[in-house]
Amino acid sequence: MLFNLEQLRLAVEKGNINWRKHTLQRLAERNILQRDVLQILHSGEVIRSYIDDRPFPSILMFGWIHARPLHTVVSYDSVEEMVYIITVYEPSLEVFESDYKTKKQ
Repeated sequence: MLFNLEQLRLAVEKGNINWRKHTLQRLAERNILQRDVLQILHSGEVIRSYIDDRPFPSILMFGWIHARPLHTVVSYDSVEEMVYIITVYEPSLEVFESDYKTKKQ
């Protein structure tokens, strides 16, 4: 199944987002706001796709929020039109190149 970014963004606009308790706790620990995540979902760049993820395909998105690079992993249930926020974090230069998108070898 191919991942449809346009459908995901429509679901976000409708408010069809599942914020899991664990994810919300991590956002607070990492000083990341829900609106920051929404901004990445709205205009961020897909840097990796995980089409075979289960139960739903997922993607890794990248965006800048107030000069801070952020990664967001989300999955999308196209039947229920529901977006699941899996995790959100600030990528480390120990793991990623200076573009924050390319993983170091």
